[in-house]
Amino acid sequence: MWTPENRPKHDRSKLRYASDLTDEEWSIVGPLIPPAKRGGNKRTIDARAVLNGVMYILSTGCQWAALPKDLPPRSTVNDYLRRWDEDRTLDRIHHALYVLCREQAGREASPTVAIIDSQSVKSAGKRGACVDPSGYDAGKKIKGKKRHVLVDTQGLLMQAIIHAADIQDRDGGVLLMGTLFGLYPFLLKLYADGGYQGTNFQAGLRTTCRQINLEIVKRSELHKFVVLPKRWIVERTIAWLNRCRRLAKDWECLNRSALAFLQWASVRRMLRKLCQKTT
Repeated sequence: MWTPENRPKHDRSKLRYASDLTDEEWSIVGPLIPPAKRGGNKRTIDARAVLNGVMYILSTGCQWAALPKDLPPRSTVNDYLRRWDEDRTLDRIHHALYVLCREQAGREASPTVAIIDSQSVKSAGKRGACVDPSGYDAGKKIKGKKRHVLVDTQGLLMQAIIHAADIQDRDGGVLLMGTLFGLYPFLLKLYADGGYQGTNFQAGLRTTCRQINLEIVKRSELHKFVVLPKRWIVERTIAWLNRCRRLAKDWECLNRSALAFLQWASVRRMLRKLCQKTT
């Protein structure tokens, strides 16, 4: 809650833009960015300024052409955004920050319990031949993409994928769990809602992650608000990520670009968690 004691922890009024990285945040993420390649001219662009440009686009949701002039050119920011995604720099940054957040909470790097869920997002108007297909989610009545996320009991993003909204949760969940590749070897239990019931998801889960036990948390039959065990954690994480206005809609032509922005939103959240001021 926004209380007089809690507000100073999130005060960013002294920064140029509220989305800019503080010195403490940069000291954590800066060493994780690879140096320039050998040969050719030396790198003249400031990596911190580029990352501030990425965070500005992510936080405000503005067009690339509306990037302020005191930040690097949009072509430069876009080029580094794609480069860090292609060479897996973003994956390494995200995993390193995830381990630091787990250590800060006094927990092991690999969780034993996870929660899975999806979010359907409307697609904006897109042009061009290179556009990943969208779909129609009949349950939510949304035409667009679906974000499938896996979080731990702290609400930290562990893994995510982007696919068309017409893919059912039980099928998309198998795709998501299949991308772990032993990343979390101590994961033993998975919580999910009623959309993941059925033999298809359970069979796919046994194929990709044999040691994981699935527990379906069903909605209460009572016509009143009831806190469902563990399911509220992933809903809170989705709400955290949606504070970044770039994620309000699916603006990206490629699922890979949409996933990159989702991961950067998680990086933004973990950086602020690690550097949160204490009163």
